[in-house]
Amino acid sequence: TQNIIFSPYPGAAGFPPAIGFSQGAGLLVPTPPGSFGSLGTIPSAVSGQITLPSANSVPGNSVLLVSNLNSEAITPYGLFILFGVYGDVHRVKIMFKKKDNALVQMADGIQAQIAIRHLNGLRLYGRVLRITFSKHQTVQLLQEGQEDLYLTKDYTHSPLHRFKKPGSKNFQNIVPPSDTLHLSNIPPSVTDHDLKNLFTSTGSTVEAFRFIQKDGKMALIQMGSVEEALQALIEFHNHDLGENHHLRISFSKFTI
Repeated sequence: TQNIIFSPYPGAAGFPPAIGFSQGAGLLVPTPPGSFGSLGTIPSAVSGQITLPSANSVPGNSVLLVSNLNSEAITPYGLFILFGVYGDVHRVKIMFKKKDNALVQMADGIQAQIAIRHLNGLRLYGRVLRITFSKHQTVQLLQEGQEDLYLTKDYTHSPLHRFKKPGSKNFQNIVPPSDTLHLSNIPPSVTDHDLKNLFTSTGSTVEAFRFIQKDGKMALIQMGSVEEALQALIEFHNHDLGENHHLRISFSKFTI
C-alpha cells in the first residue's frame, strides 16, 4: 500500500490540493477530516476509498450546475446558505427560463468538489438534488432593469462566509448532512422550548434537543429527517434571536 504525502496548501480557503478525489464513480472523496490546511496522508486507492486522478482530470472550475430544484421553494439565498456549509459561495443564479436549474459559484474548485460530494443526491423540498460541474467558468452578473435580476445574487463579500479566516475551526468540522444540527451563539434568555418552537414553526418535527454547554450557548437538535434538517438550516441559520445574537447552524458530528 502506497500513501502519498502532500504539503500544506496555501491556496484559497486553505483546502489541500485536489489530488485524492475520485471522479469516475461520481463520488468525490476528500482527505480525512482534520487534514485541511495541514500535513495529511491520502488513503491508498487499494483501500477502495479513492482513485488517484491524473493532474489534468481534476476540475479547476468552481461553478456548479444544480438541477431538479423545487422552483417554488428555493431562492438564491437558500442555495447560498446551503452550499455555504461546504465552502464560500460567491454567486448564485437561478435560471430564468428553467427555474429548477441554478448555477452556484464557489470560492474555488476544491470547495466545489466538497459541495458535490456532500449535497448531490439529497432530497430538498421534496426533490432529489443533482449537482455537477458547469460548463461555465463564472456566473455573470446582470444589469439593472433586466427582468431576471432578482434571480442572480452576488455574495462575494458576505459576512456569512464560514471559511474566510485561514485556519478556521470550520475546516475541521466539515461533515456530511445529518438529521442532527449543531446550534451555537444562543443568548442566555433563549430556552429549549423557544428553540423547539422555532424549529417546528415551519411544520418540521423536532425529535430531540439538548444543550451541550452549561451556559446554554450551544445545543444539538434532531429533526425528523435529513431533509427537514437541510430545510431548517436554510431557514434559520443567521436567525435573529435577540440580544445581538444571530443563530449559527451546522451539521453535527454527533447524535443526541
